[in-house]
Amino acid sequence: MQTRNKIFDDISQLMTNAMGVAQGAREEAETAVRGLMDRWLADRDLVTREEFDAVLAMAQKAREENAALQARIEALEARLAE
Repeated sequence: MQTRNKIFDDISQLMTNAMGVAQGAREEAETAVRGLMDRWLADRDLVTREEFDAVLAMAQKAREENAALQARIEALEARLAE
């Protein structure tokens, strides 16, 4: 009976070690893929969402300012025409 428990203990220890190795390999693969994706994205010269939103806000503000200036120009031209 003691031998049987020793075999189960050994198998249990072997499985535990195998799971630890598998977990380590998974983490290493994730790190490698993450690094590869980071390098690939950096080479593509993409912008972040924050940068895109900032430029979009600047463009909207510029459009509003242009519309206001256009209205002022039209008002001045109308005064000059009088």
